[in-house]
Amino acid sequence: MDDRTAATRALSVLDLTNLKEDCDEAQIRALCAKARTPHGPVAAICIWPRFIKQARALLGEGSAIKIATVVNFPSGNGSIEETIAETRQSISDGADEIDLVIPYQALLKGDEQAVSRMVSVVKDAIPAPGRLKVILETGEIKDPALIRKASDLAIAAGADFIKTSTGKTANHATEEAAGIMLDAIRASGRPVGLKPSGGIGSVPAAARYLALADGKMGEGWARADTFRFGASGLLDDILRVLDGGSSAAGGKGY
Repeated sequence: MDDRTAATRALSVLDLTNLKEDCDEAQIRALCAKARTPHGPVAAICIWPRFIKQARALLGEGSAIKIATVVNFPSGNGSIEETIAETRQSISDGADEIDLVIPYQALLKGDEQAVSRMVSVVKDAIPAPGRLKVILETGEIKDPALIRKASDLAIAAGADFIKTSTGKTANHATEEAAGIMLDAIRASGRPVGLKPSGGIGSVPAAARYLALADGKMGEGWARADTFRFGASGLLDDILRVLDGGSSAAGGKGY
């Protein structure tokens, strides 16, 4: 697909993210303003739990832009009790979507039940129409078979989306991991979405993920209720292209 088509599609499925350790209220104000672009809104913003109330006040009740936040983040090592408390507080503060890190280090040690339990209890703590996006941290899992197992476990336990990465480790999203996750979604027969996240900073890179989804799931599958990009810098390249310029990646896709 051409860059303009890819940019238009990517904008509509973008989770505009600020999970910087030094994020402050001024940055959240800027993020909320940036989320409403001249070419239309992003799908969601993704922020630390402590900023949810501020973002809800800025965006307003009933905003088309969803508020996503993170729990058990980024290590995946929190207790079930702590993670449920984080989730409930986030929903109470106004979050629409919860991005949960699985206990992937436990999975690496062979504890599949730790993943199933965490996903299941957090899903139960989110009232409809809230959504649960489950972060597998595929760059740390690495093994394709284990990425597939993590995907299957998360889907079976109630994930609404499966997401590649936190963006906080050395290894982020890859097309290989996204392909494995899409295969798991397709095999499940359930309406589960995919969120590639981490290291996707250009329109050509986004285009490759969209083409992958088109190829595996069919044209038109990748829309805001089934597909998201988690990114902090991608919007700048999207707007550059939609404003009539060229991607900063120069067509290289990185």
